[in-house]
Amino acid sequence: MTVAPGTAELVRRANLARMLVAVHRDGPLSRAALTAELGLNRSTIGALTAELARWGLVTETAGAAEGRIGRPSPVITARPDVVAVAVNPEVDAVTLAAVGLDRRVHARHRAVTTALITPHELAALVATTLEEWRAGPLAATAVVGIGVAVPGLVEPAAGLVVHAPHLRWTDAPLADLIAGATGTPTTVGNDASYGALAEHLFGAARGVADVIYLNGGASGIGGGLVIGGALVGGARGLAGEFGHNPATFEDAADRRSGERAALEDEVSQHRLIASLGLPGADDAELRAAIHGAANPAARAEVQRQRRILAAAVAGAVNVLDPAVVVLGGFLAPLVESDVDGFADAVARQTISGSAPLVRTAELGDDRLLVGAAETAFAALLSDPVLVMADSVPASSAASTGR
Repeated sequence: MTVAPGTAELVRRANLARMLVAVHRDGPLSRAALTAELGLNRSTIGALTAELARWGLVTETAGAAEGRIGRPSPVITARPDVVAVAVNPEVDAVTLAAVGLDRRVHARHRAVTTALITPHELAALVATTLEEWRAGPLAATAVVGIGVAVPGLVEPAAGLVVHAPHLRWTDAPLADLIAGATGTPTTVGNDASYGALAEHLFGAARGVADVIYLNGGASGIGGGLVIGGALVGGARGLAGEFGHNPATFEDAADRRSGERAALEDEVSQHRLIASLGLPGADDAELRAAIHGAANPAARAEVQRQRRILAAAVAGAVNVLDPAVVVLGGFLAPLVESDVDGFADAVARQTISGSAPLVRTAELGDDRLLVGAAETAFAALLSDPVLVMADSVPASSAASTGR
């Protein structure tokens, strides 16, 4: 469904996309607020609302009185039953979530793995889970896409996992495998980049134009960059792999892994779990164990990793000059008991002698899943008419409310 440039139809489609993005990312908005935010008149907002409602993408409800004379402005809300499925494979588990256009989570599943999952096995797991959900919690929803957050080097445009060393994947055409198994459009990207996108849009760095995000997981440390308000992927989508940079030390006695150790060799979830005497742990369990650690050796390991992480963050700050640094995954509990002290340690090692704001991820365990879902929604948010016309005939949409 191509649209000629410079036509009224193109303008209408662009305004539909702008309105859908607004209610998706900002939450329920009144017609009056949308009129002001989008710079459109009331009748245009009314027409756009009616069309998005016909496609089953928004609902309109009576607004609450706001202390002003006159009828309250109706409120427009993104539909919860338009859904994206987010997937995050790790070395110890695969997490899946169904996220509505209103950002509510309909379903979640964590499949613990005892051996490294292969790309084909992941595609089969996603297909089986989606089939089960469609017979249960997603029975009354429209699934518009799947987003996969991979701990490794990814070429998003090709849907190709170039190298995920901890999963032992190389040149895996993951998007094609999952789309083929599910019949659903699939996007694939680096997990930390998706975390950066989620925290920039909805979390600790919301509204901040220049952000470094570092994510710690079972597979190591990844990163994502938002520069000038845009997620930066680099020439092949591989930007932000801070975990593979050589570790640097304020105190040479902190070295554990040899002269050529990478950051993720020294700042490691595995090392933390071992020091705490745990057989394994997810983010919440590890956070509780770190904060409750009574073992002197465990507390010393936490402090050692904090010092090495501060040096790594300072190096990134010297190069990129962000306004905010966000730490997610197991990196968050390393610093959250004394964020100001951690920021001071970063500042000592920066050129300016100061540090940007340091924050922990607000979205918690959902950060990678929210980012993956956002990329799965990207086509819909860019051109809702094109996506919905391909998935639901207009006559059916009008008769069913979709």
